[in-house]
Amino acid sequence: MKPLSKLLTPDLALGASILHLTPQMVRDRGLRGLILDVDETLVPFRDSKVSDELTGWLQEMRQHVESLWLVSNNVSKTRIGAIADSIDLPYIHFARKPSRRKLIEAANAMNIPNAKVGMVGDRLLTDVVGGNRLGMYTILVKPMVAPGALPRESSIHAFELWLSNLFVRKD
Repeated sequence: MKPLSKLLTPDLALGASILHLTPQMVRDRGLRGLILDVDETLVPFRDSKVSDELTGWLQEMRQHVESLWLVSNNVSKTRIGAIADSIDLPYIHFARKPSRRKLIEAANAMNIPNAKVGMVGDRLLTDVVGGNRLGMYTILVKPMVAPGALPRESSIHAFELWLSNLFVRKD
């Protein structure tokens, strides 16, 4: 079993939204595939439309990785499926991260060793812990929020922020 500090520490804390993750960063880390969280990683919470900026980012990233998958804890197959269809990516909804089962399913479908897969998400206790449990390269990004909106506040988010200040290296 990994020590708690290792489970809670992303390999890269981007300090910005996913749009700031560059193909060069991915190449430099030897990543061949990316598993992407959806809510607040790709789209603001409850949004179903992908921004033009994100669409451009995905088009560029597709040229540099072998595979991209969406893995979301959201229970709405309709919503996550519509987002996945709009960007032409395979997806898994209701993944229950940090459970490993659905992350393993996505990684197996990619046919890429876990160490060459980047797990990208905005949540420490789901995305980072789930990826770290499987030996994936974990990338913590800032939540994607709607223009002019404030980030969502909850006791879980506040706890994750507190934990991140203890464990997350600032890159």
